[in-house]
Amino acid sequence: MAHEQVTIQTRDGECRVHVMSPSGRGPWPAAIFYSDAGGMRPAVVEMAQRLADAGYIVLLPDLFYRYGPYGPLVPKEVFKGDVDAILGPLMATTGNVKAAEDTEAFLAYLDTRTDVAGNRIGAVGFCMGGRMAITSAATYPDHFAAVASFHGGNLATSAPDSPHLLASKLKAEVYVAGADNDESYPPAMAERLEAALTAAGVRHVAKIYSGAAHGWMVLDFPTHDQMWAEHGWKALLALFGRNLRR
Repeated sequence: MAHEQVTIQTRDGECRVHVMSPSGRGPWPAAIFYSDAGGMRPAVVEMAQRLADAGYIVLLPDLFYRYGPYGPLVPKEVFKGDVDAILGPLMATTGNVKAAEDTEAFLAYLDTRTDVAGNRIGAVGFCMGGRMAITSAATYPDHFAAVASFHGGNLATSAPDSPHLLASKLKAEVYVAGADNDESYPPAMAERLEAALTAAGVRHVAKIYSGAAHGWMVLDFPTHDQMWAEHGWKALLALFGRNLRR
């Protein structure tokens, strides 16, 4: 297994990126990992490595690179304090549109690698990263074959950059997993998103994990749920397997 740390030039600066590769001989299908609002830290690197171990080249960007040096943050401590005061300044440096703009540079970087198989990749996002993953897949539809969002919030709102407004541009198969204990993704929003995907003819699965709470997939979140996390990993690998390993 290889773990590289590279810097990718984007429109707005230099983005620090982890790139994980599987063991063995490639080439391998690739995926971009859009992390949660906790930023770059050991837990998300470990999760990206798990995806790489399953046979994918995984690009894990620091979505807060515009902010400058920070952290690493410890979610269990962050959630004990003023979350908005701690994470707000970081989150203010990015967003759905900016993440999609960054993805243009990520795709260009992947194109330079001889160990990447095929010309369509996967995307997975967690929490904040969920809406970024969907937005990026819709912005570059010819590049993405599969996209998954786990406990993504604000996926179908009245905001002009709401991901559900881009449903008609998606060519990827979509998997959206929410929790029944998540204020950022209430039932009405889930219904609005699924209606948009259905109307656009997007192949998709939308599932609510009963008994789970926002952040259940993330290893260092206080709401991490091992049982539902394993269910999520199984669904993610199945999604990528049928779309990226043809």
